[in-house]
Amino acid sequence: MTDDVTDESLTPESTDAAPEIPLSERIEAILFIVDEPIGLVALAAAVGSPVPAVRQTLEALVEDYDGVGTGPRRGFELREVGGGWRLYVREDLDAVVAEFVGGQAPARLSQAALETLAVIAYKQPVTRSQVASIRAVNVDSVVRTLLARGLITELFADSETGALNYGTTDALLQHLGINSLDELPPISPLLDDGADGFDEGTIR
Repeated sequence: MTDDVTDESLTPESTDAAPEIPLSERIEAILFIVDEPIGLVALAAAVGSPVPAVRQTLEALVEDYDGVGTGPRRGFELREVGGGWRLYVREDLDAVVAEFVGGQAPARLSQAALETLAVIAYKQPVTRSQVASIRAVNVDSVVRTLLARGLITELFADSETGALNYGTTDALLQHLGINSLDELPPISPLLDDGADGFDEGTIR
């Protein structure tokens, strides 16, 4: 008769759970991918933490990015805009970013970008969701491209929904060789019946 020998390699044993990712890191991960300010409740749901803890962490991140304490000030800042939170390049670094973007090799805009730009030009101020509704496709990446090219800009955040409203820039006028948006051709003749404008929804 042999003694019962327990082989630890075969015996299930409790292992320490993987360390939880710090709340600040989870919040930063979401903030880096959002295209528009994200509300406190939505952010709390995204990171799976209570609203008070998320707000406290956001306030700590604001101070951290601003260089309050021992760390350096960052080239970006965390701001609450229109009831939501988002990362922004600091205003005093706009010239650096503009020079970088302007120095990039020019590339032709895709058809999707041109169509989105046309909708914004004629409907401004207009939100991303309104543009998406008109074009019947997701326009997130296209809007980012147009922002990076300096052809459109964020005008203001809706007071009720927090959605950003977009409009065109002087750079677009320069590219088109016109002095104002009033010189854009009437849109109606370009549509099927020449009367509906953009108000009926999708451009066919």
